[in-house]
Amino acid sequence: MQFPESWLRSFCNPDLTTQQLADLLTMAGLEVEELQPVAPPFTGVVVAQVLAVAKHPDADRLNVCQVDAGTGSVLQIVCGAPNVRPGIKVPCAMVGAELPPGADGKPFKIKLGKLRGVESQGMLCSARELGVADESNGLHILADDAPLGLSIRDHLRLDDTLLTLKLTPNLAHCLSVAGIAREVSALTGAPLTLPVTAPVQPGSDARLKVNVQAPDLCGRFGGRVIQGVNPQAPTPDWMVERLARCGQRSVSALVDISNYVMFELGQPSHVFDLDKIHGELTVRWGRPGEQLKLLNGNTISLDEQVGVIADANQVESLAGIMGGDATSVGDDTRNVYLEGAFWWPKAIAGRARRYNFSTDASHRYERGVDPAPTAACLERITQLILEICGGQAGPLDDQVVNVPSRPPVTLRLSRAQRVIGMPVSLDECQAVFQRLGLPYATQAQGEDTHLIVSPPSWRFDLQIEEDLIEEVVRVIGFDKLPRRAPKAPVVAEVRPEAQRGLYAVRRSVAARGYQEVITFSFVEARWEADFAGNTQPIQLLNPIASQLSVMRSTLIGSLVEVLKTNLARKADRVRLFEVGRVFRRDAAVADGPQSVAGFDQPVRVSGLAFGPAESLQWGQASRPVDFFDVKGDVESLLAPRQATFAAAEHPAFHPGRCAQVQVDGRIVGFVGELHPKWRQAYDLPQAPVLFELDADALTQRPVSRFTSVPRMQSVFRDLALVVNDGTPHDALIGAIHSAATEGLVRGARLFDIYKPKAPVAGIGENERSLAVRVELRDDEQTLTDERIDAAVQAVLQSLNDRVGARVRA
Repeated sequence: MQFPESWLRSFCNPDLTTQQLADLLTMAGLEVEELQPVAPPFTGVVVAQVLAVAKHPDADRLNVCQVDAGTGSVLQIVCGAPNVRPGIKVPCAMVGAELPPGADGKPFKIKLGKLRGVESQGMLCSARELGVADESNGLHILADDAPLGLSIRDHLRLDDTLLTLKLTPNLAHCLSVAGIAREVSALTGAPLTLPVTAPVQPGSDARLKVNVQAPDLCGRFGGRVIQGVNPQAPTPDWMVERLARCGQRSVSALVDISNYVMFELGQPSHVFDLDKIHGELTVRWGRPGEQLKLLNGNTISLDEQVGVIADANQVESLAGIMGGDATSVGDDTRNVYLEGAFWWPKAIAGRARRYNFSTDASHRYERGVDPAPTAACLERITQLILEICGGQAGPLDDQVVNVPSRPPVTLRLSRAQRVIGMPVSLDECQAVFQRLGLPYATQAQGEDTHLIVSPPSWRFDLQIEEDLIEEVVRVIGFDKLPRRAPKAPVVAEVRPEAQRGLYAVRRSVAARGYQEVITFSFVEARWEADFAGNTQPIQLLNPIASQLSVMRSTLIGSLVEVLKTNLARKADRVRLFEVGRVFRRDAAVADGPQSVAGFDQPVRVSGLAFGPAESLQWGQASRPVDFFDVKGDVESLLAPRQATFAAAEHPAFHPGRCAQVQVDGRIVGFVGELHPKWRQAYDLPQAPVLFELDADALTQRPVSRFTSVPRMQSVFRDLALVVNDGTPHDALIGAIHSAATEGLVRGARLFDIYKPKAPVAGIGENERSLAVRVELRDDEQTLTDERIDAAVQAVLQSLNDRVGARVRA
């Protein structure tokens, strides 16, 4: 929220400098994000009046002006502004004045000089030259009653500062200058003077009936008919100035008055053109199929989740957010209906963002607007309309339907002292509540004292005991808290030796040549359907972008999107990985400190490899990365645990180039080449190879154990086997290890594959020859030929029984 310091000091003027005031607000929880002067420094500029204008004798675009600057003598000033004319009052920089720095960064000094041979005794200024506007179309014309010779800084009140506050959502009561003044008064003890408006005496009996049909939408509704207004009446300069310094441009007198009171007192309002309303007004929830053209020109579709104000024919306003175009006030408006209401925060929250815009009114209503002064604020707006636009006001209709009640909140003095961390007396707490305007009652409870506080109507944030403790400490001052080290022993949590952290996992993946990326947890619904086969992903209620509408259950889609970004920037070799959570529905998950009922949120590690297997080099020929390259990376990451790979199917991967990764018999992930249809659908020049693993499988690392060097030598036997073409490698090696050899088999490795192109004796049409080297060893004694032969026969028997292998003849 932005506002001028002078407006705040008109309500509460503590004996503090601007910087001290900003520091006070920041330490009280109202962070001052920026302090900005209204105008840059300059001197020697006064109010002057142009008496006469004559053409320059040697320049078509210059004029010679006779100017009265209140010095007692007439000045001659050469001016090139297109809007100069006799009679206007403008800023005049006298000889010796210093104007704000120009493009060179140096102050611009006004000297006595000649322009095309004509002496100029000063300079007539535009708003841009004074630094009070970014653009200007000529001289800055002042009001006719501006006193001649008065410093322009005093006349325009330029010695002012704009404060920009960064307010948290619980500080709804500070979304007005009056609300901030109330806080400053409580923090400093300075007197508070708020505007008081006497009820306007009705000049007519005109009324407009309003039916409030939705008490859960509107808790209080006030309105008044004002007839015979002049919508073209100029907005007073003081109001235009304050609105501009709040960041609000002037529109028309009626709109400006509504905005002014919103900034002043925090009550949004709306002005309808009464003659454009058909029949009575009804406050209700919207209906499917209804549409409304808003003041910003957008036409929106409504439903039962959105509150509206409707007449007999159509919807006329989006409740608490923005009015409709059909009943907007214009230059031909003569009769208006003034509306101000209390809309329930839950009924307004998120509705404006749903239509991709936000308004000052919705920003306030969704945080909570005080319902108590609704009528008083309407009286204030009515008074200003009558003073500026004229007209006659009808009686004020005020319907109190369903305003919030504030249950008492109890503060235990002992609890406050324990949380704050320093002694706080009962008198100090009582003084804080009195200064904040919080009614309370004191009650003794044994050795403790309870303060029972009744939150006022404007404090939507006071709901639990900790809220009251925060009020006490921020008014007393956070700088009063003692500085002392915590007394509780700090014991570092030791990670088990058999487990490593995710940072170590990241370093291991990076050591394999992958670069880490961090992407959003919300993704496109298309990615979930394509890469995870998830047609019912977890939907987001309020996505940050329309396409990022669901929570991811796999990291693959995010990596493919990052790959496309890199390819668009001419990267030919890409290695990416991400460590992040995925989100899946799981009814077995219960609520806990780090879990949400019904949703499983495991951490996954996923990687992608694209392009050449190695960087450009001379040592070996270039070849594209393949399944076995990434399979090797996965084995390295899981080491020293032994991973096994089994053919599998996955929605994201090529049906024949995908494997599930198993560790200790448990499936921990998948590795494979991207499916050809997704490579084509996502416009990739070649298919990347990806893996996705459970982070738990990578963080578990068995502790190394000592084993002595074998005392006995190993014996190796090479077996030439004939097997069916469909026999998997894992089944072959498993059959060897499961043979009844009394533990003599210590290893087996396939080292040759022979598939004849023409028929060969001993090898059938659908068969091939495999050469396997088997390692045999007994740690206790030397193997004899008899035991070796028996072990080899047991291995051959196991191979025959399990995979149908036979010795090649």
